[in-house]
Amino acid sequence: METQNDEISLRELFDKAKEWYQYLVSQWKVIVLAGLVGASIGLTYAMITKPVYTATLSFALEDEKSGGGGLGSALGLASSLGIDLGGSGGGAFSGSNLNELFKSRTIVEQTLMQPVVSGNDTISLAEMYLRINGSRESWQDNPKMKAIQFPPLTKRKYFTRAHDSIMGIMYTSLTKTNLTVAQKDKKVAITSIEVKSEDETFAKAFSEALAQEVSDFYVDTKSKKARLNMAILLKQRDSIRAELNGAITGVAVANDNTFMLNPAMNVNRAPSSRRQVDVQANTAILSELVKQTELAKVALRKDTPLIQIIDRPILPLLKERFGKAKGLLLGGGIAGFLTVLGLILRKIFKEIL
Repeated sequence: METQNDEISLRELFDKAKEWYQYLVSQWKVIVLAGLVGASIGLTYAMITKPVYTATLSFALEDEKSGGGGLGSALGLASSLGIDLGGSGGGAFSGSNLNELFKSRTIVEQTLMQPVVSGNDTISLAEMYLRINGSRESWQDNPKMKAIQFPPLTKRKYFTRAHDSIMGIMYTSLTKTNLTVAQKDKKVAITSIEVKSEDETFAKAFSEALAQEVSDFYVDTKSKKARLNMAILLKQRDSIRAELNGAITGVAVANDNTFMLNPAMNVNRAPSSRRQVDVQANTAILSELVKQTELAKVALRKDTPLIQIIDRPILPLLKERFGKAKGLLLGGGIAGFLTVLGLILRKIFKEIL
């Protein structure tokens, strides 16, 4: 009984490869033509594609309350050894949370409403973004969409449903493809913001405005309790100072009323004595409030974090462009490869059928 030999000899493999080679050589005109078409498409794409500018801004966060003292040192040492011991006391906006704050819709929308100079006009970043993407041109035939405007510093409460919809589209586009916020190294407390855009001015202006919005929001939130305490103490101090001034005036009036008074009539001196007590009490209270106010000022400075900008984007920005040579090579190579693959599959199907 003979057994079927399914093994392919080296010569058979060589003959098969030669057969395929000869087949592809016979189709060289089709392959070359497809490569030329693909190269033309790649060159056209490279010529019509606009360059992309990248604005990079780096900053460092300084917060005295963030894991201070021995605990902060211990956490820093553990981090340098690759050990994660959890939060370092930075609160809701520490670490990656601060990075995500840059991509929050509230912050991005507030940034888009900041003014920027475009030519001879001062417009909002949102309006500039719509012009860059060609949205304004596409709205020329639609009176309803054409009437929608985004003046600088417009409050969100004045937005209509259409404004919210357009803002949502801009927010998604920016945060998904154009905005990157990352900490290059966990051991280095420096964060970088990268904004990509087809317009150099927009990339630079948006990155700087975004950093300023986050800085203002972060500082306002972190120091809110200290500022409220400071405001209360200032109000109390001013109130007691007014009371003290009134009491001093009252003592003077009472003394004037008892001038050259018969010493036997001491009851008429009672108002002066009461006002004198008010002066002494208010003086003591005011002294304590002044001391507490000064301590509150120190606490406010300590509780106010600082986002220190290290590097700002400087014109001209880094430009990335899809080169013509790259378009020719990629277009021709991809088209040629797909054509060869298609010819091979067609021959295989013909042999099977």
